[in-house]
Formats: sequence, structure tokens, C-alpha cells
Amino acid sequence: MLLRRLALLLLCVPFALNAAEGERPHTAGPTVRDFVPPLRMPKLGFARKLRVYLPPDYAQDSQRYPVLYMFDGQNLFDDATSYAGEWGVDETMDALAREGFPAIVIGIDHGGEQRFNELIPYWNVRFLPNAGSLFIDDVIHAIKPFVDANYRTLPDRDHTAVMGSSLGGLSADYAIHRYPEVFGKAGVFSPSYWVSDESFAIARRTALPAGSRVYLYTGGREGEESVSQLETMASILRAHSGGDNGVTVHVVPEAEHNEAAWRAEFPRAVRWLFDVGAKHAAK
Repeated sequence: MLLRRLALLLLCVPFALNAAEGERPHTAGPTVRDFVPPLRMPKLGFARKLRVYLPPDYAQDSQRYPVLYMFDGQNLFDDATSYAGEWGVDETMDALAREGFPAIVIGIDHGGEQRFNELIPYWNVRFLPNAGSLFIDDVIHAIKPFVDANYRTLPDRDHTAVMGSSLGGLSADYAIHRYPEVFGKAGVFSPSYWVSDESFAIARRTALPAGSRVYLYTGGREGEESVSQLETMASILRAHSGGDNGVTVHVVPEAEHNEAAWRAEFPRAVRWLFDVGAKHAAK
């Protein structure tokens, strides 16, 4: 089982992060900007590039926007910088803007080989140092203040979401429980709950505030425990929230642990988290 889990994790670890950069065309849209220089993350001890998506009309209006913070920024907008294909976040957000839901997306780059360490917020002796809690602290105390100061955001928790996949999904789960006063919504894709049982322990003892929304997703071909762990987390969250309104689970039976699956799921998740339109796609 351990070997299977490690193999699953390695599928999404971008050690060959930019091996194909320069070999594939850039596909990021015109409203995606790389913030240069990379932003210093004091607790983590490194600097990280931010990839910022702005709504199509951002430069022409003066309104403020909801913000979605996402991990693994290299994989979100641009095929040339992605590990195994991009999520198409900018194309999806452009389409949602045309429907009346414009929002800002902040992609936070991972640290390549350091990704194991910086996205694991719990004790796990195999992946020391476990610096994920420091990473999330820096998101709260360095990245979000910078974003709110430099872009027209709606900074309150009702308009602030976090999302990630695999270890990024684990970090998104951690973030909404560690900082529920900051994040009102979390998209938890294919979370690496196998890293530690602490995710479940924290959810049992920490009820999320009223109005919180958590979108739990996994593919049916991601491993023998992926669905059962997701359903366990959903049961814990629902028991604390007093109902199903703030938690949804979506399992795609034929989906695997990869960017193509997460790209396909992303529009549905954003619609549900932000309650976009009269009909949102999730159950």
C-alpha cells in the first residue's frame, strides 16, 4: 500500500517542472501576469512567483472582485510551464466573467523538488521537513496582504477561496481549518489525506464558521482509499455544519490523478463554491 501511495504522489510531483518549457507553446491568456520579482515568503524562507489572473474588464472598471488562491501556479494557466498540461483556469474564468462572475485568481508557484516539504502541513517522517504550515502562514501574512494592497479585491472571507490538488488539496483543506476567518471556501481536489490522520482529527475538533463551503473531489481511479477518505471527511464536516449545504462531494469514477481530470472539474467547483448562476452544477 505504501508503494502504491508513493507512486500516486510521484505522478503529480513536478520534478521535471520546466523540462518541457520552451518545447511547448505558451497558452496563458492576455490577462495573466507573472508578478516579478518573486514575492518573499518570510517563514518558509524562500521567494515564490505569483501568477495573477485578472478579469477581462479589470483595466476598464473600478469594481472589486472575489479572489481564489491556488497552489501549483505553474500548472494553472500555461501549458509551457505545466508539468503535464494546464488546468485552463484563465479560459474558465473568462467564460464565467461573460456569465456575470468575474474574479481574480492568484496562482502560487511551488518550489519544484521542495514541493513535498512545503505542501505537507502535518508531521510525516518520510518527507521532513514538513513546512506546509509555514507555507500557509506566509499565504496569510505575506501573499494575501500583498494581493489586497495591490489589486482591487473583496478581502473578506465570504469572497476569498483556496484551492489545490493532491498535496495542494491537502493544503487547501488545512488552510480553511487553520484560517477559517480568512477563507470562506475551499476546493479540495484529490487530497493526499494519507499523509496524516491529523486532517480528520482537526476537522472533528474544529467546526467551520457558518457559511463556509467545501468542495471535495476525487477520481475513482486514484487509489483504493481515495473515495473512502473523501467520504469520511465529508461526513465529519457535515456533522459539524448541521447539514449538507456547505459541503459537496463529487467522485468521477473513470477519472485519474492528473491535470486533465482537475481541469475538467475546475468549472464545476468554482460554480458551486461561489454559487454562480441560478443553477450550480454540483449536487
